[in-house]
Amino acid sequence: MTTGRTPTAEGQRPAPLIVSDDPVLLDDLLRLCAAAGAHPDVHPAPPCGRAAWDAAPLVLVGADAAVRCRDVARRRGILLIGRDQDDPDVWRRAVEIGAEDVLCLPDAETRLVDRIADVAEGVGRQALTVGVLGGRGGAGASTLACALAVGAARTSRRTVLVDGDPLGGGLDVLLGGEQADGMRWPDLAASTGRVAGTALEESLPLLHGVRLLSWDRGQSVALPPEAVRSVLAAARRRGGIVVVDLPRRTDDATVEALAQLDMGLLVVPGELKAVAAARRVAETAAMVLGDLRLLTRGPYTAGVDPEWMAHVLGLPLAGEVPEEPRLPAALDEGLPPGGAASGPLGRFCAAFWQRALVGSGAS
Repeated sequence: MTTGRTPTAEGQRPAPLIVSDDPVLLDDLLRLCAAAGAHPDVHPAPPCGRAAWDAAPLVLVGADAAVRCRDVARRRGILLIGRDQDDPDVWRRAVEIGAEDVLCLPDAETRLVDRIADVAEGVGRQALTVGVLGGRGGAGASTLACALAVGAARTSRRTVLVDGDPLGGGLDVLLGGEQADGMRWPDLAASTGRVAGTALEESLPLLHGVRLLSWDRGQSVALPPEAVRSVLAAARRRGGIVVVDLPRRTDDATVEALAQLDMGLLVVPGELKAVAAARRVAETAAMVLGDLRLLTRGPYTAGVDPEWMAHVLGLPLAGEVPEEPRLPAALDEGLPPGGAASGPLGRFCAAFWQRALVGSGAS
């Protein structure tokens, strides 16, 4: 919070302006700004001069301060914040100051947090969000998800990697970040409503240029679909690329994650049994996800090839994941999957993102 001055740099993010001298209302507004990831500029009356008034992306005028704002220049983005929606004076004062809406607390808290978060984070292109699923256990989906995230970060795009499989080995292990400070899924399992994208990103471990949301080593925690929805929406809101490693089983949380994907990649080894298992995974995922593509992995058993697998599964073929002979040694040396840009997996991921970003219009 800043008082009587413009925000300092802690970040040059747009700061909403609060005009109120009501301590109870101020407490509520500061709490809601914190929830939205905003650092407001607070004044008991309109700031002297027009610069601060005109520059603020959003002005929250307390009902107590409306009279003091009647003579200030009209502008867009003024909200009058009150407590009694049935008070006719509130609506009259809103007209006098040119407010575009009246929000009465506590009923309108969710709407107000959304408005504050929009100006704090900006409203731009959402992140291209790609999910990775294994057609069967051991298909290499988690390894590929890590490699894709590392490859995305190499393009200098903001990148978030989400570990959506609580029963997996943990993506933090593949990235060498088991001991890294930062929030994990159990810290966010109770999230509902809007989660501030900036606050989420800054709370996650940063590994190899990737912000990682993974699991801790404690007891497994069930994720409510509401938490998955809130967290993924926050991760997507700030743009860039989000990669989600998904389990093969489909529960309510997985369905929620699938619904937020722009594209899904089903990784299937070139074996008859793997294709049979993948068919069930594909049918279930396709009920939610509109764009599901096949990635195959060799070696292939007799009579099996990528084109045949795509035909049987009814999925477009997105490519063949190459073998990375040095992967075990690289992991031992602290390098993540795809960490070598010149390696087979690194080159595959670079080519994938080049195609995907052009196709999404995000290049």
